[in-house]
Order: sequence, then C-alpha cells, then structure tokens
Amino acid sequence: MALLSAPRTRFNVLLSPKKARSNSLVFNLESFLHSTGLGKSIANFKGKDAIFRQGDKVRNVFYVQKGGVKLIVANKLGREAVVAILEPGDFFGEVCLGSQPTSIATAVCLAPTTLLVIKKREMIRVLRAEQDFSDYFIAYMLGRNTRAEQDLIDQLFNNCEKRLARTLLVLAQYGKADQPHKLITNLSQETLAQMIGTTRSHVSFFMNKFRDLDFIRYSSGFIQINKSLLSVVLDD
Repeated sequence: MALLSAPRTRFNVLLSPKKARSNSLVFNLESFLHSTGLGKSIANFKGKDAIFRQGDKVRNVFYVQKGGVKLIVANKLGREAVVAILEPGDFFGEVCLGSQPTSIATAVCLAPTTLLVIKKREMIRVLRAEQDFSDYFIAYMLGRNTRAEQDLIDQLFNNCEKRLARTLLVLAQYGKADQPHKLITNLSQETLAQMIGTTRSHVSFFMNKFRDLDFIRYSSGFIQINKSLLSVVLDD
C-alpha cells in the first residue's frame, strides 16, 4: 500500500484529504451554497457543543463554514475513537442520504463553529437538479472514502509514531506547494490519541520528540507543521 512504501512522488497525492476541492476553477462551491435557490439555514455552536449524537436520527447534511468538528464513535464499553476531523469546506451528515436511519457517530465542535444546514429532501433535490454540484459532491465523498481506507491501513500496519506523524501531515494538508509550513488547530493530546488508537502518554512522548527535532512548533493555540515531519512516515 502506498502509505507503507510509497515512492516520494506519489506521497503528496495520498496525503491530501481534500483533493476534490481542486475543481474550484470549474465549479465555485461557496457561491453555489450561498445562492438563494438552495434551501438552507445557518446554525452556530460553541466549542464542545454536540451537533448530534451516535444513534440519533439524521435529517440534515451539514457544511462547515467556520470552526471545526470531530466525529467520535464509541463502543458498548464506552471506549471512544475519533474517526474524522472536519474543517471549513467539509460536509458531514451525508448518512441521511442513504438507507442508514441513524448516525453512526457523535459530532462535537472543536471551537465556536458555524454550519450551513441543508435538509435531506433539499439536498437530494439539488443533487438531482444541479449536475456541477452533484459531480463535486460525489468527488468529495469518494475522496473521504479513500482517506478512510488509508487511515484503516495506517492503523493496521504502522506504529503509533508514524500514525501520529501522518495524522499531523494530513491535518496540515501537506502536499500543497504554497503551504510548506501549515498551521493546524492545537488539538488536545487526548483527541490525537483517539484518532490514532493509542494512549495520551504515547502522544505526549512523540509530540515532545517532534518538537525537539523541530518537526513541529507550538504557536498561540496552533501547531506549525514542518514538512520535515514527512521523514518519520517514510523512514523504514
């Protein structure tokens, strides 16, 4: 699999979680979503607010305008895992468009967050009526599915140090030529541990190691990711 032994020339593509957005020159998503023809509403949440919970009926598709959201799944014993971090430009709640009647995850705000809320019926109508938007949304969801498969393979085959490094690079959208030192929100070590399937103490150890090696830097509530962190992922 590419994430385990990828040639360097392909690694940038595999790390990019939002490749679908590269079509912005062809289709302006923001302009479309703000058009008067799309039935929608705006919802504002505070940090740590739950938008919906695992097992709730899902009736809307959400689009992140500002802030951030994490998706959490929990088993019957209460053990939790973070399966996605969503930023401005991301959709979620799309499970309502299929046959799944309830949410398989809990959505919690990472910071004060503004969401565009699109009702299920309206979303289905627009997907059928607007070919450009439908193409964009399908490409976006395929990208999300590919990312999920890569995350699963990462969990199965890489140690926690590589998993943490890859997660930070993905969050920083590594691979964009104009952003070699991307700032990401300073996620808690507990959240990072839930994302990569390890303990908080392991995350603390490796984050300190990355900082000492100047792979990352802390700055006013953000983490600056240096592209040299890629060496951890590529190191065999």
